[in-house]
Amino acid sequence: MKIIPYFGKFPLDAIKPTDIRRWQNELTNYRDENGKPYSQTYLKTINNQITAIFNYAVKYYGLKENPCHKAGGMGKKNADEMLFWTKDEFAAFISALKGHPVSYTMFMTLYYTGMREGELLALTPSDIDFDKGTLIINKSYQRLSGKDIVSSPKTPKSNRVVTIPEILKATLRSYMDKCYGLQPDDRLFPYTKSYLYHEMEYGIKESGVKRIRVHDIRHSHASLLVEMGFSPLLIAERLGHERVQTTMDTYSHLYPNKQVEVANQLDSLAI
Repeated sequence: MKIIPYFGKFPLDAIKPTDIRRWQNELTNYRDENGKPYSQTYLKTINNQITAIFNYAVKYYGLKENPCHKAGGMGKKNADEMLFWTKDEFAAFISALKGHPVSYTMFMTLYYTGMREGELLALTPSDIDFDKGTLIINKSYQRLSGKDIVSSPKTPKSNRVVTIPEILKATLRSYMDKCYGLQPDDRLFPYTKSYLYHEMEYGIKESGVKRIRVHDIRHSHASLLVEMGFSPLLIAERLGHERVQTTMDTYSHLYPNKQVEVANQLDSLAI
């Protein structure tokens, strides 16, 4: 999505390191409508993708060299700092939003599924199966140049089905029952990211919890799953990570105490 629009008309052997640098600078300098840049880990992922494309061309199609090697990289493998809310912090935050049924439902959905902001804003009633207790994630929303754009999600693995707990099912049912004339393919939350950011700021001020980003609620969900003892493989599938290694790289710092738990349980089995 970020490579083809820029390089789609260039023959691979015509792309120089300076072209790669200009492309990197454009992505690094990008800001969305709220002044938010791409994350360092996202920039690193995109750079790895284009590097892999050129490596393939060198190996199998006779390309003389990979221009990415001279251009250098961009982004970082790990985020500088990961903030997330504990269960108690989220409980305080969401209680402050009880008088705001729309944002209450949106943040409950983010917290109990770990989905991305764009994935949340693209949800439709037909994506939810209350009988099976599942939610389909197969698209993403963004607003570009004043237009609503719904497109395929971030990566192929981002197409996924996640199970949802009873508390979220009840919250979604209550919200949908109040939406007059809601059609199966309507956007369940016809709002923008700006609305999410505004409501999050309100909830933080009212509850007094520490300030984190909307995206950090995804980290809060992951940390909850780690605390509950779920495996990196399951967490990767639930979050839509392309590789389990991504999950381990992102959340490895949450696992040290689990190693102690393993040792303690092994000791309990000692004969």
